[in-house]
Amino acid sequence: MKKLLITGASGFLGWHLCQQAQTEWEVYGTYYSHPLDIAGIKLVKVNLTDFTELKQIFREIQPDAVIHTAAQSQPNFCQIHPQESFVMNVTASCNLAGLCADDVIPYVFTSSELVFNGLNSPYKETDSVSPINIYGEQKVLAETGILECYPQALICRMPLMFGNATPTAKSFIQPFIQTLQAGRELTLFIDEFRTPASGTTAAKGLLLALEKANGILHLGGKERISRYDFGHILAEVLQLPITGIKACRQQDVQMAAPRPADVSLDSSQAFTLGYQPLSVKEELARLV
Repeated sequence: MKKLLITGASGFLGWHLCQQAQTEWEVYGTYYSHPLDIAGIKLVKVNLTDFTELKQIFREIQPDAVIHTAAQSQPNFCQIHPQESFVMNVTASCNLAGLCADDVIPYVFTSSELVFNGLNSPYKETDSVSPINIYGEQKVLAETGILECYPQALICRMPLMFGNATPTAKSFIQPFIQTLQAGRELTLFIDEFRTPASGTTAAKGLLLALEKANGILHLGGKERISRYDFGHILAEVLQLPITGIKACRQQDVQMAAPRPADVSLDSSQAFTLGYQPLSVKEELARLV
């Protein structure tokens, strides 16, 4: 079997990707601060921001392809710590591209819907980027640097993702569920729209993209939905009380990083390749 190196195996997307990839690949997963075991996966501790360490890992594993999911992905953290997050989100991502270019192997970089400003959705791959927070800016810089260094690299822009908690990571739905189960009030935006996908679906999309795509590809979910409506569907599927779900607007909540209102992705290009997300309700029902 060919060797696939997945960075960020301890993260939410990386963990789901390891689960999906091992039927077709010999999978090596990297972690740094969150040790874990995944059956059938060879896990390696590596500091991706240390180029010497990164080169050593490449020499030892000699991967046939790389999917880079590791990131400092909390927009508020990036806004407050721009230099620390830059090294991870931009420098390490471009260094990986360079190593893949040297060996002429496929490289998939997971970017974000937050490269857009939220004013002209749904966004196609050809739409111009215009981020409004530092995390989005860093993803744009990484995309640009990667494609300059290795034009054959693939950029996959990922949506908001959800799913069951992994041993070392959660998605945004776990706090929602805990709040509703405890009978507390859950305040959700009615004016923030996304095209969410489950971690499993997103992982399948990345493996499909690795096989069939090039350039830039959007891997959004099937439907555009507000967080408020998502909360209602979640409560319905899990049979949780909806009385605690309250509506609010973005302007009502103070956050370090500005949030775009609507970064829904047009993923029709991926659908043509065979990417098949389910509806939010169907995706959530599968998690149960």
